[in-house]
Amino acid sequence: MTAVQLNAELFRAMGEIADDETLMAKAVKYVKRLATQKKKADPTLMTKEEFFARVDEAKKQAQQGRVHRIESKAELSQFLNSL
Repeated sequence: MTAVQLNAELFRAMGEIADDETLMAKAVKYVKRLATQKKKADPTLMTKEEFFARVDEAKKQAQQGRVHRIESKAELSQFLNSL
């Protein structure tokens, strides 16, 4: 769906609830909450360059023997709980 189509759909839906003050108040509250979520940066996002730099660093660490070997589910569980 394009931005124009999304805008049209949003305004159509808003027109259906425009006469109900309670529904409009809920819609405004929700839209404001969505707008503040957009402003928050996701700390897990990274650029393609950052991703490949991390992969290269992990390869170097593996070549140097700096790795964790996990042989069982119990070891995996223990390792993850330690993080």
